[in-house]
Amino acid sequence: MNSPQQLFQPNPLVRSSVMQSSLARRVPTNLITPRVVRPILLDAGEDKTPQANGERVKLLGYYGPSLSMNGGRGLVLLLHGWEGCSHSTYNMTMGDRLLRAGFEIFQLNLRDHGPNIHFNKYALNRGIFNGTLIDEVAEATHQIAQMAGDKPFYIIGASMGGSFAMRLALRHSQTPFHNLKQVIGICPAIDPEAAVRSIDKHALYLKYFRKQWLGSLIAKQKLYPDLYDFRPLLSMPTVFEMTDWWSAHYTGFQGAHDYYAHYTIAADGFRDLKVHTSIIHAANDGVIPVQNFYDLEPNPLLDLHIHPNGGHVGFIDLFPFHHYLPDLVMNILDVS
Repeated sequence: MNSPQQLFQPNPLVRSSVMQSSLARRVPTNLITPRVVRPILLDAGEDKTPQANGERVKLLGYYGPSLSMNGGRGLVLLLHGWEGCSHSTYNMTMGDRLLRAGFEIFQLNLRDHGPNIHFNKYALNRGIFNGTLIDEVAEATHQIAQMAGDKPFYIIGASMGGSFAMRLALRHSQTPFHNLKQVIGICPAIDPEAAVRSIDKHALYLKYFRKQWLGSLIAKQKLYPDLYDFRPLLSMPTVFEMTDWWSAHYTGFQGAHDYYAHYTIAADGFRDLKVHTSIIHAANDGVIPVQNFYDLEPNPLLDLHIHPNGGHVGFIDLFPFHHYLPDLVMNILDVS
């Protein structure tokens, strides 16, 4: 299950998890991605959240056509992490590398996520985002896969987007996606409760994710004051406590344990895998415990690429400054 690959060994000055994750937010100046992608609004099926009132789910994505003269090498769906979006730095650098290599890309925004360029991301749907909403992401993915035509289709997701990518790989075993050739998860949150426990133990990660999530929830509340009142969360010091209250009040689950259990991938969860799936992870990731992946039961279609350094969706080096995550992905992307 462990696949040989040159290990990422950055400059010692930037090997810490916090340094990796912090530097990863720095945007290169020569990206072509923002200049070529165009918005597409998808109908992702019936809205199954408790706040919905018969609406259809609307998910915003950004499509980038291949720059190749011969029509391209395939279409890659990119899925962002929690409180990230299509235009997060790691998504834009990955998209840039894929476009330059001759791929088409589709950067899908999960519900209540997005760059707020063309639409208010919180106004697209009354119902609120939660990590169990795989059905709407799968419906959007089926539509996006059809855009590949007769070319290969790939899925790449980071962090929570990696969790969705892994679950899409598993769903492919029952309801195949058109021409799906490979799925790659980057630091995927396959055990969300373990991830949140890690966040709550680290002051900087806790401050960041708590602030980002609270900001999103308050923005949603302002648009739909008749549906939401998140004021009790303001006094809760940890993400786990916030999730416990929020999930019981607004997602239909009994609390945090129940909520997380509904999208955790068990150790034997990849048993029925039918598509080549790879996981890229850093042993010093401060958010996703590396033990999650060592506990997985082997499968010939599942490859692990565990690097000693890289932080959480980081993989940054200095002298010169460089985002190495696209290199790591391209090294394992199956384009044969």
